[in-house]
Amino acid sequence: MSTSSMEKTSVDQVSTPPPIHEPAVVDVEYGWHGNNRVELLENGEAYFPRVFEALRQAKSEILLETFIVFEDKVGNELQQILIEAAQRGVRTTVSLDGFGCGELSTGFLNALSGAGVHLQMFDPAPKRLGIRTNWFRRLHRKIVVVDGNVAFIGGINFSADHLADFGPEAKQDYSVEVQGPAVADIHHFALLQCGRPARAKYWWQRRRQRRSELMISDHDGQVRLVYRDNAEHPTDIEEVYRQVLRTAQRRVYIANAYFFPGYRLLREIRNAARRGVDVRLILQGQPDMMVAKLAARMTYDYLLKSGVQIYEYCDRPLHGKVALVDEDWSTVGSSNLDPLSLSMNLEANVLIRDRAFNRDLAERLEELSDNHCKVMSVDKAPRGRVWHMTVGFLVFHFLRHFPAWAGWLPAHKPHLKPFTPAPGSDHHEPR
Repeated sequence: MSTSSMEKTSVDQVSTPPPIHEPAVVDVEYGWHGNNRVELLENGEAYFPRVFEALRQAKSEILLETFIVFEDKVGNELQQILIEAAQRGVRTTVSLDGFGCGELSTGFLNALSGAGVHLQMFDPAPKRLGIRTNWFRRLHRKIVVVDGNVAFIGGINFSADHLADFGPEAKQDYSVEVQGPAVADIHHFALLQCGRPARAKYWWQRRRQRRSELMISDHDGQVRLVYRDNAEHPTDIEEVYRQVLRTAQRRVYIANAYFFPGYRLLREIRNAARRGVDVRLILQGQPDMMVAKLAARMTYDYLLKSGVQIYEYCDRPLHGKVALVDEDWSTVGSSNLDPLSLSMNLEANVLIRDRAFNRDLAERLEELSDNHCKVMSVDKAPRGRVWHMTVGFLVFHFLRHFPAWAGWLPAHKPHLKPFTPAPGSDHHEPR
């Protein structure tokens, strides 16, 4: 969609009323549900057609939240589908992050709002001296729920850089489609997050379910939603990783775009390799942000010396956030293993106990590591010289704690604001 310079007003310049609510504080830990159908969707080529078809078939409700929408061929198609859904009477609620979607034009947003889409921005903030100020505590989840019957969750944004024809910078990424009883929990969670009324959970459903992963039955199709927020569940995703790593017996594969976890998670990865588990890390070799590669490499020496196999994916930027343990446990979601995702951003993953899904994910990750990655070795890790070790130590700790320090600053309290057209602005039809 082409827009004039007048239309290119960023989200933070749009007139908005006071915030409708702060991000929901959800003191619920969702449990496991069986008899689900789960399908891995790799890259935009698999993801966008499935999501768009589900949106086109929507009868009553669409809930969508995402970190990024761009005004490109993917974003424009999404816009058109949402407009058509709202116009045929589907209640359509779209929550966008104010940083990730901060450059969407008023024309693009007006077209959605004018068609009846309930559009809201998470923590929009004005630029200061031309620089965006709302860097931290982002709405980083990517969730779509249609009619309460089908849900999509993963790491893929609505942008053309998730398609191979974008070129060398096209991202490698994953999402999952879920149908079955677990969709009710994802739907409940999405309703709460966008400020919509949701049926209250009974006390036995609200009760924290701190059950061991080993207590779940062996039946396939088990799915559980896990999330992190900055209130009641700040460490839930990291705790799940640590728990399954402690019980891993044969293999652990982790493919993660931004890898810079804390000591406890690093220690569990190292310990798994030390007891003979086949531990593979697939990380960025061609990063979209060089700091991600530098930060990850600060951990290589520690891990490689313990037997962890590290692969750098070099074909294009890796954007995935997936993992598997042994032959039946997997996770797909929005959470990286870095300070932003594990300590600050709003994230959501699904945990999956399904042998066929695990096997499919394993085959794809093995193909990636065996044929498209550079194998790292101890001699390539940053080590040896005193000055190198000293710099590495300082950078490691600075990068590890800087986002948390920045989060303490009195910058803002994240909230959702409903989008309303700026006074005097015209509604621009999508193209």
